[in-house]
Amino acid sequence: MKKIVVIGSANTDMVVNVARIPAPGETVLGGRFLMNPGGKGANQAVAAARLGGQVSFVAKVGNDGFGRDARDLCRRERICPDYVFTDAQEPSGVALILVDRAGQNCIAVAPGANGALTPCDLAPARQAIEQAGLVLMQLEIPVETVLCAARWAGAHGVPVVLNPAPAVVLPEALLRCVSLITPNESEARLLTGIEVVDDASAEAAAAALCAAGVRQVVITRGAAGSLVYADGCGTAVPACQVQAVDTTAAGDVFNGALAVALMEGRPLVEAVRFATKAAAISVTRVGALASAPHRHEVEPEETTG
Repeated sequence: MKKIVVIGSANTDMVVNVARIPAPGETVLGGRFLMNPGGKGANQAVAAARLGGQVSFVAKVGNDGFGRDARDLCRRERICPDYVFTDAQEPSGVALILVDRAGQNCIAVAPGANGALTPCDLAPARQAIEQAGLVLMQLEIPVETVLCAARWAGAHGVPVVLNPAPAVVLPEALLRCVSLITPNESEARLLTGIEVVDDASAEAAAAALCAAGVRQVVITRGAAGSLVYADGCGTAVPACQVQAVDTTAAGDVFNGALAVALMEGRPLVEAVRFATKAAAISVTRVGALASAPHRHEVEPEETTG
């Protein structure tokens, strides 16, 4: 099987559980503190690997303990670490995360070496990108780097899945290279100007993205499920009903799972259902990367039957 190449960020997440998210200028005494590996790129790579994908990770870290931990993580999770590069000046990325009792979170990120991953840095990974089965990217690295990788992949017929998070305005040249884009409601609004409040408005936003050059769209809506848009037709996929404990990285688990299902040749709607199950499991657990489920948890019948 060809590899999923995930290109993106590697951070260390520092998490504090609090009763509620503090207001500006306010101090809230919290509960448990956790420090875990994270970053959207690393989260998605681990999610895909745990669900059975063959994964290579392209990222940049600092010459520090956090950077060494990122490589160790790849080895533990059976992810190829050959393209995890080291920046001599910038430290590894760090994310500060507050999680309230309802499982909602707020996050501040210091990108560090993630912001120094340039198109030139991708050169050693070019062959891996061009020979991949699928390339999965996010936006915690420079947009020009994402565009470079997307062009290389597209020129060789490799599908490009873009999770446009955190939300930024994207150049049309990038949108034309994207096979599938997976914004949430706020990201869809920024990209299209359309307020997503229901399936009809989600379909309108998805149609606008396709008009800009994207081939397929999945708009994720949290507890309201997802809207899948392909070939001019929208299909609503309901969410799984669970008790959320921590929603951190649910979107990353969704995207990693989606990549695996697509690599297995599943139709898009079926792939979204698989990804929805994986994301639902993740929100019932504390932590970002640590919450990503394994394959037998998402499809237990495969291992029992």
